[in-house]
Amino acid sequence: MKMNNKYLYNIFFAGCVLFSSCEKFLEENPRSAITLGQYYQTVDQAEGNINSLYRRGAPTRYSNAGSAYLGPTASINSMLTGYFTNSYEGQEVVCKYARELTRQANVSTISGTMNGVWDGCYQSINIANGAIKHIPAIKMEDESKRKELIAEAKFFRAYNYFYLVKTFGAVPLSIDPYESDDNMYLERTDVTKIYELIESDLKDAVIDLPAKMFASNGHRITKYVAAMTLANVYLQQSKYTEATQYAKIVIESSHGMTTNSDLGMNSAYNKLRRIDDLDEVIYAQEFDGSITTSSWWPTYAFNSAATSVFKTYSIFERVYGPTNQFLNVYENDDLRIQPNQFFHWEYTNPNDPTKKWSSTNAGVWYFYDEDALLTTGRGTKDWNLYRYPEALLIAAEAIANSAVTEEAANYLAMVKARATISGKTILDYKTELMTLSKEKFIEECWKERLREFPLEFKMWDDILRTKKFPIISNTTKGAVSFVNLIGATNGSGATFKEADLFWPISADEIQRNPSLKQNPGYQ
Repeated sequence: MKMNNKYLYNIFFAGCVLFSSCEKFLEENPRSAITLGQYYQTVDQAEGNINSLYRRGAPTRYSNAGSAYLGPTASINSMLTGYFTNSYEGQEVVCKYARELTRQANVSTISGTMNGVWDGCYQSINIANGAIKHIPAIKMEDESKRKELIAEAKFFRAYNYFYLVKTFGAVPLSIDPYESDDNMYLERTDVTKIYELIESDLKDAVIDLPAKMFASNGHRITKYVAAMTLANVYLQQSKYTEATQYAKIVIESSHGMTTNSDLGMNSAYNKLRRIDDLDEVIYAQEFDGSITTSSWWPTYAFNSAATSVFKTYSIFERVYGPTNQFLNVYENDDLRIQPNQFFHWEYTNPNDPTKKWSSTNAGVWYFYDEDALLTTGRGTKDWNLYRYPEALLIAAEAIANSAVTEEAANYLAMVKARATISGKTILDYKTELMTLSKEKFIEECWKERLREFPLEFKMWDDILRTKKFPIISNTTKGAVSFVNLIGATNGSGATFKEADLFWPISADEIQRNPSLKQNPGYQ
């Protein structure tokens, strides 16, 4: 990356904050006028540096709903499947080019989006690099605090590199903060080397972070957040033994599955939709009505017709809507496909029953926020980045890559049993799963990930790691087959090619750094 010194220091100190934490929200108070020599003198300054990492870079790629017309950047990856659409793609053409697999011919148009990903992640990495370098020299009475701060920095460095490598493939690797003009034109580093750093950072974080749940740790990164991420990293590389090891750290923690009080508005999925800090949540992005709201998230639950139903928001768009073909991934007895669980088709404003909404295309009920839409116009629901079922499904798949065991079957059965309205128990599912071949069991894990996490933007990561594309039946509910990704036809009728695996590096970044080479197919 080519930057002048002033820009480098702006990146290094962007978001510098005073540390202030309350039980609900990690509050940030920006301070950006501190010089390099002054900054790393106190614990407060170190904490301020780390706090800035919570609300920038890769985590915000999943949680930032800053546009009424375009969802978080990570949501665009799901458009590649052709199973999700943006009703405003005539303007937000990056969604159209993703869905139609025509990004290669439109690099200049999508460069701005990719520039935001690249810059945001590298700004976070640079801040983390500075913290890892300078915090050891700060005088601290509490050595455990020093370890925790460095561990948090390592977590965020790893998390941002993980997002970058999944998005672009090989990227420049830097472990030192940019404090001079040296090493400004870094070449792309082999993916294996980047993963080595990611793994090392996360292993250190698992060791040095507190064994607490995210909510009870003041919404700061914990041992279990790091372990969950590391399990994900290992699964992405098909390192199944290691993925099992770290997934089980989460499984055996105090975290656990949210239960169904009923199969209606008090289901586990409705609790996850409306309640923060459930034991199921491993890691979340916080939102608060008086500090940082969830912005346009509540409006994504509907299409544009909802403007006549609510007074609190002026714009509604179906920026992330499932196709009817995708919804066939669910069997008829799956709770998640019932109305007002993950999705919905009809709505009546409880404050004014004359105002009704309906659509033949499913809206996303999981995004619905009662208080924001009916009263305040300010969304407060946290956005969940990792949940306990993902640890179960990682462990189930990873174990089964050696053999289908009772343990693996039990983990998968736990997720399936919560999601049924048929009354089948964990034992019922476990007994059925134990009869499957290894290959069929693993495919069941993949199907369950499609059904459990369609609204959390994890689908493309699974396709990228398995190199298999899910063909969802148009006629048979719950029927999914998996075919080789390259040459497969997506849900919009486009054919995958090798160049579709990664996004292009932005034209701006190529111009800044002559050492960078563009991804194949985007020349």
